[in-house]
Amino acid sequence: MPRRLTPPPLGLYVHLPWCVQKCPYCDFNSHALRGDLPEHDYTGALLKDAMRMAPEVDGRVIQTIFIGGGTPSLFSADAITRLLTGLRGELAIAPDAEITLEANPGTLDAGRFEGFLGAGVNRLSIGVQSFIDAHLQRLGRIHGGHEASAAIKAARAAGFERINVDLMHGLPGQTLEEAVSDVETALALGIRHLSHYQLTLEPGTAFHHRPPVLPDDDALADIEAACARRIAAAGLRRYEVSAWAVPGEECRHNLNYWRFGDYLAIGAGGHGKLSFCDGRIKRYSLVRLPRHYQALAGTPDAIAEERIVAPAERPLEYLMNALRLSEGAPMAEAVARTGLTPDAFAAGIAAGRQRGWLVGDPERLAPTATGQRFLNDLLGLFLDAESA
Repeated sequence: MPRRLTPPPLGLYVHLPWCVQKCPYCDFNSHALRGDLPEHDYTGALLKDAMRMAPEVDGRVIQTIFIGGGTPSLFSADAITRLLTGLRGELAIAPDAEITLEANPGTLDAGRFEGFLGAGVNRLSIGVQSFIDAHLQRLGRIHGGHEASAAIKAARAAGFERINVDLMHGLPGQTLEEAVSDVETALALGIRHLSHYQLTLEPGTAFHHRPPVLPDDDALADIEAACARRIAAAGLRRYEVSAWAVPGEECRHNLNYWRFGDYLAIGAGGHGKLSFCDGRIKRYSLVRLPRHYQALAGTPDAIAEERIVAPAERPLEYLMNALRLSEGAPMAEAVARTGLTPDAFAAGIAAGRQRGWLVGDPERLAPTATGQRFLNDLLGLFLDAESA
C-alpha cells in the first residue's frame, strides 16, 4: 500500500479548444472554428466546472495557471478578464501566480496584448514553429515569418517581460541551415525561453495519414546538435528535453508537470491529476467535444474518465515526467510524490545505471546525456519493472 502523501504544488490548466483551422500535425483536442466563437457561454461553463472542483482542493493554493488550446488568443481580453476574475472567486490563487496564455501570431494585434496583460496574464507562449514562410505553409499555419517577429516585438512593447517562443525542427524539407536560422531569428528578438520541439507524426493527424518526407535520423541528429550549440551559446540552459531558458525564466507550470505536481483541469478534453493525503493519486479527463462540455460543465457528467494510479504504475508515471528534466529529481522527492519506497524504483535504476543512462548519484534520479537521447528506452526499463 502507498504511504500517506503530502499534496505537491498545485497548478490549473484551462483548455480553450478552438482554432482558425486545424494544423495537419496537431493531435491536441482542437477544433476549427465554425461560426461565432461562443466565448461567453464557454467561459461560463469553465467557471461552473471550477466551482464543482473547488471542494477537492479546499485549503490548497494554485501556483500556476496555463491557458492552452486550441488557440486561446482567439478569445477577447474581456473574456480572459472574466475568466481569471471568476477563477479567483472560486479557487485560492497565489497573488504571484504565473499565468500563461498560448497565442498564435495569426490571431493577434497589438491591442490584444495590452488587454491580456491587463486581465492578469503575465506570461505568453507564442506558437511560431518557424520564421520561414514556406515551412509555415507546409505546416498549415495561418501566419508568416514577418507576423511572428512582429507579434513578439508587440508583446514586449505592450509590457510582457516573460515570453516563450515555440519552434519546431525536423520539418518537411528543412535543411540544417534553415533550422539554425529559425533559432537565430528567435534569439535575435531577445527571447529568454525557447521551446524547441522535433516534429513527430502523431496518430490521427493529417500528416500521419499522408506522411510528408522528413529529414532522416542522421540529418535530425545534426539539426538538433547544431541548434543546441547555438541556443546554449546565447546563454539559455536546457532544463528539459525540449525547453531552454535563461536561468530563472523557466516555465513554472511545466516544471510542476515534470516534477509530478498536481493540476486541476477545466475545459473540453482537459486532463488533471490530484494527490490526496490518504495516499491516492487520481487522474481524470473531461469530455472532449466543446458543445458537450458546455452542456455538462459543473456536473459529474463532465468527467469522461477517472482512475486511481496504482502503486505499480507510479514509478514509470513519475519518471516519464522527472527524467525529462536535465537535472532529474532527488530520490527523496520521488518517494514523497509517489508514496512509495526507494525499493519500488530499484530494479529500473540498476538497469539504467548499468547501461550508462542514469547518473550514479544514489540521492538523485537523473539521466546522463546518453540517457536523455534514449529516454524512451530508459523509461522502458521501468515499464519492464512494472510488469514483472
